[in-house]
Amino acid sequence: MSHLPSLPPETTLLDVFRAHPGPVGPLLELHERVMRAESPLTPGQRELIAAYVSGLNGCGYCHGVHTATAEAFGVPAELLPAALADLDSAPVEGRMRPLLHYVRVLTLTPSRVAEDDAEAVYAAGWDERALHDAIAVCALFNYMNRVVEGAGIRADDAYAQLSGRRLRDIGYAGLAALL
Repeated sequence: MSHLPSLPPETTLLDVFRAHPGPVGPLLELHERVMRAESPLTPGQRELIAAYVSGLNGCGYCHGVHTATAEAFGVPAELLPAALADLDSAPVEGRMRPLLHYVRVLTLTPSRVAEDDAEAVYAAGWDERALHDAIAVCALFNYMNRVVEGAGIRADDAYAQLSGRRLRDIGYAGLAALL
C-alpha cells in the first residue's frame, strides 16, 4: 500500500514518477546510462546485478521487475533465487560470481569492501570498467530500493513480467518517453 496519500493504494513506480516529476528526467537518464550504455557488462548482466541487489535488500518490487527483465535478456529463471540463497553453489556463470560477491558486500556491509574483493573480480577476467559499472548498478539500485520501499510500492508477478518485457524492449529512455 502506498505511503503517499495522494496516490492510490496500488501505486506503481510510474505513478510516483508522474505525481512527482521533478527528478524523474535526470534519474531515468542515469538509469539509461548505467543500465544500457556501452559496457563490458551486457544489459542482461546489469539487470541480473540490479535484481540481485534488490533481492538482498528485500525490495520485492524492484527484485520482481528486474528479475523479469534479466530473464527477458536470457538470464535463467532459476539463477536469482539460487544466488540469493547461496551464491557459492548457485548456477552463476563463473565470471559473474566475483562481481555478485562484490555487490553483495557493497550492499550489505559497504565499509567491508576490501582489495581482495576487487582482486577476485580482476582475476575472473573483468577490467576496471566492468567493476566500476557493477558498482554503479549496485549504487543505483540501493537508491531505487529505498525510493520504492519508502513510497510503499508493491507489484504482483504479472506487473513485474509486463515491466520486464517493457524495459527489455524500450529501455529506460523509452520509459522516460512514456511519461
